[in-house]
Amino acid sequence: MLYLIGLGLNVDSISKCGLDTVKRCKKVYLENYTINFPYSINELKEVIEKKIIPVSREFVESLEIIDEAKKTDVALLIYGNPLTATTHISLVQEAKKSGIKCEIIYNASIFDAIAETGLQLYKFGKTSSMPMWNKEKNFTPDSFMEIVQNNLSMKAHSLILIDIDLKFQDALNQLKISAEKYGVNISKVVICRALGTKKGKILYKEFKDLEDYKNIENPYCIIIPSNLHFIEKEILNNYS
Repeated sequence: MLYLIGLGLNVDSISKCGLDTVKRCKKVYLENYTINFPYSINELKEVIEKKIIPVSREFVESLEIIDEAKKTDVALLIYGNPLTATTHISLVQEAKKSGIKCEIIYNASIFDAIAETGLQLYKFGKTSSMPMWNKEKNFTPDSFMEIVQNNLSMKAHSLILIDIDLKFQDALNQLKISAEKYGVNISKVVICRALGTKKGKILYKEFKDLEDYKNIENPYCIIIPSNLHFIEKEILNNYS
């Protein structure tokens, strides 16, 4: 049987159900290609009390894990919530096609944690992702800004998920260039770093003032707020 187990946001956020399941699995894999973990694998091992095998996107997409699940109980640990990434949904579908039982053990993710900003979740539009640009190879995708533009036209907030290798100042530069290209006026932004952990931090600043912040480390995400309800504004101002 295959188990997709959400780890939540902190090193000890795994649920009792998830922990009990891990302990009876013969193989325990850790998906480590969609997030910069805010803790070390050794810290996670102390919580899990079992050997953890980090795996790449190639391993997961090869479906080798499904072949193993035909013979024994296998767990795939996933930061946050198991089905946030489309790769994992595809894995569930492939398991079903192969006649393999698959159980999903849910947990909190960034989509829950951003409510701490005070922004109302039902006022968010489509989520976008910002990849790391490579100007030497002419790889500068900016479709994330088109999504922001569309969200703003509907008066919806925009959550931008950031590539795990993208440094904060580089992300700001990409945001600035893309906003100019699409004619999007960015006034204030919200920066969320490592929410759900002791290192969690929220900043609500003028976009132009963020260049002074050099110590924003991964994992972090960027929110472009739209029209604010007075309660949203009141809470956000606490993070100014």
